[in-house]
Amino acid sequence: LFQHQSVVPEEKARRIVPALLEAARRAGQGSFLTVLKRFGGVRSPALLSFPRPGYTLTLDFPNRGERTLRLLAELDRIAVEAGGAVNPYKDARMGPETFAASFPQWQRLEALRDPAFISSFWARTAKRLEIGEGRAEAAE
Repeated sequence: LFQHQSVVPEEKARRIVPALLEAARRAGQGSFLTVLKRFGGVRSPALLSFPRPGYTLTLDFPNRGERTLRLLAELDRIAVEAGGAVNPYKDARMGPETFAASFPQWQRLEALRDPAFISSFWARTAKRLEIGEGRAEAAE
């Protein structure tokens, strides 16, 4: 099972939510559980808080291997290009670029992190990023 949850700004939701559903249809993968919610207008001050103003769409897919992973990457791209974010707490495959685009304040949290502690999530996302010329790139 893979669950993909993204949030997109309210003003783009009427265009982006159907685009996310269409991407799943084109991939031949229907979601067996789909939830659409509207988040309120107050953004959390927490540095890695997922909820933010807009609409969130959650899609559950059976694991069909690489085919499903390609679909999830496409859903990430659609959401992030629309100014949205992908929920890392429901996603064990999120890469560093999607993480940085979804959580631009991640460096503030990294500065506060105890260097003796690092989770597999943080190693997979934030620790693989380098910031150069104002954009996130995967570290070599």
